[in-house]
Amino acid sequence: MSDRKRTQAREQAHERGLYPAPLNEGRSRNMQANRRANTKPEVALRCALHRLGYRYRKDYSIDLEGVRVRPDIVFTARKLAIFVDGCFWHVCPEHGRQPTINEWYWTPKLLRNMERDRVANAALQTAGWHVVRLWEHEPLSVAVEAVVTALSSLSEHRSEVSGRRRQSPPD
Repeated sequence: MSDRKRTQAREQAHERGLYPAPLNEGRSRNMQANRRANTKPEVALRCALHRLGYRYRKDYSIDLEGVRVRPDIVFTARKLAIFVDGCFWHVCPEHGRQPTINEWYWTPKLLRNMERDRVANAALQTAGWHVVRLWEHEPLSVAVEAVVTALSSLSEHRSEVSGRRRQSPPD
């Protein structure tokens, strides 16, 4: 979509009362610059994991019974989905805050984000996936350790299962 069409669509949505009017042009540019994927914390985590030799898919769409999920980092063979959640957008208990301007718009939106996260987690777990959710404010070393630990526990579980299969049946 071109910038002109995007601006027209935004203006029409504002006129219909779907979106609040931006406070000023600077705030509007700031909000438009927010990314859905490839955020700085996400890219830093991916780079660190890649340096450690891990290979993964990024922003990979997983279609589950009626639910489409797009984790930030996905280890498909191990069925591990990793999300790096923004403190504002996902209402971090430590850094999230209630909006004070246009709360009629932001409060329900943030609640929908939290509900979408809960539904995504449940759908993934029901389908046999493991989910790791990290906050954007977590230090990179902590985030890497959480992912490596999850991968290690999944590898240990796999070797136990495959080891059982290789055993010959008792006489």
